[in-house]
Amino acid sequence: MRRTKVIATLGPATNSRLLISEIIAAGVNVVRLNFSHGTIQEHQQRAQWVRECAAKADKVVAILGDLQGPKIRIAKFVEAKVLLIVGQSFILDTQYDAEAGNSQIVGIDYKALVRDCSCGDVLLLDDGRVVLNIDKISGQQLICTVVVGGVLSDNKGINRQGGGLSAQALTDKDKRDIKSAAQIGVDYIAVSFPRNAEDMRYARKLLDEAGCDAGIIAKIERAEAVVPATLDGIIEVSDGVMVARGDLGVEIGDAELMAVQKHIIKRARQLNTLVITATQMMESMIHSPLPTRAEVFDVANAVLDGTDAVMLSAETAAGEYPVAAVAATVRVILGAENHPQTKLSKHRINQAFDDIDEVIGLAAMYAANHLSGVKAIVCMTATGGTPLLMSRISSGLPIFALTPKQSTQQRMALMRGVQPISFDLSTLPPPAINQAAVDCLLTAGAVADGDVVIITKGDYVNVNGGTNTLKIVRVGAKIQ
Repeated sequence: MRRTKVIATLGPATNSRLLISEIIAAGVNVVRLNFSHGTIQEHQQRAQWVRECAAKADKVVAILGDLQGPKIRIAKFVEAKVLLIVGQSFILDTQYDAEAGNSQIVGIDYKALVRDCSCGDVLLLDDGRVVLNIDKISGQQLICTVVVGGVLSDNKGINRQGGGLSAQALTDKDKRDIKSAAQIGVDYIAVSFPRNAEDMRYARKLLDEAGCDAGIIAKIERAEAVVPATLDGIIEVSDGVMVARGDLGVEIGDAELMAVQKHIIKRARQLNTLVITATQMMESMIHSPLPTRAEVFDVANAVLDGTDAVMLSAETAAGEYPVAAVAATVRVILGAENHPQTKLSKHRINQAFDDIDEVIGLAAMYAANHLSGVKAIVCMTATGGTPLLMSRISSGLPIFALTPKQSTQQRMALMRGVQPISFDLSTLPPPAINQAAVDCLLTAGAVADGDVVIITKGDYVNVNGGTNTLKIVRVGAKIQ
């Protein structure tokens, strides 16, 4: 069974019940609603199709709402685009007419940019395709020299090399979108451009006020967010983090990106948090039915590093081959998961524990990895907490997470190696629960007579944080 999950962004290329059904059949575990594009009505319709198609396919598919955040952009040009030449002067002006840009000057929508910058700073426009050096600051103008030229068109983004822009992580639009996401019933919310843990706490507060209990994902895309102490703080107050390699790569530079990605994945797993790797995973498949070898290795390396999920963006939102892009990603993941490295783990092996749930969960995984004949781990859970802890251990064995709660099933759809299953044990007498769980796996074809299964559960049914029991049973024998 595939352990690493696939997230697909919905958009014009997947804007129908049929196409959503096809990408789910191809292997999508989570869909992303990108609030940077489209209307709330479009997102509501797509979410409804996802729920219907997943139910029809008898699969668990989560929904991730992705907030736009404070994207800092230039304004518009009279002729929609200009050509900038290396060495020429170019001015960014916070007070310039938003529709009147030309090859000498353009407006900007972020008024504080002048205050945030200094002479000598480097600005990267359009994801670094155009580079400006700030020579002088005069009133509301940044007077720059073009270092890397090229075509620059309307509304392209601006990043400051090294980060440090003071823009708030949550805009007024984001606050409205949080309320809309709560109404849609998303399972996760991704927060763009958080600067620190406090930004994530504020996002959590807004979610609570909106009556939304979705998990919260921090998109790591600012240079200041990857400072070790800051990164750890963000991870510790979030349910997951996303290595958002587009803006992050622009701010810290391509040469640093690989090491930073590996560090984020490692720290997220060490701190028992979900991690998503995103941006340009299969970029060439926007226009090609096959990925490049570089993309194959990129996805495979993220899998080997332990990412919970890889995310497709334009590949499925606007690309010509959305279903093929999902299928190719699944194929590469399965190939990477055959590597022995994905089945070994030393996670917290030399550390003490304070949490009984974590002791039971990790003991089950280490037993599964070292006891011959084990074919599956069964975890009975109310919140998904114990399966999350288990999923931090690399293993070639599936973790079947049994719960009656649909919301918990959907949250677990993002967890590496976890297979959510609907299972209501509240009506069963305690002696019959373990046998019923094993019978559930037998019915699904996941185990056979003679296989060894590891079971974890709590003494009390559907009690949060109550996992305190580990039992090893053999399929076909009398189980209690």
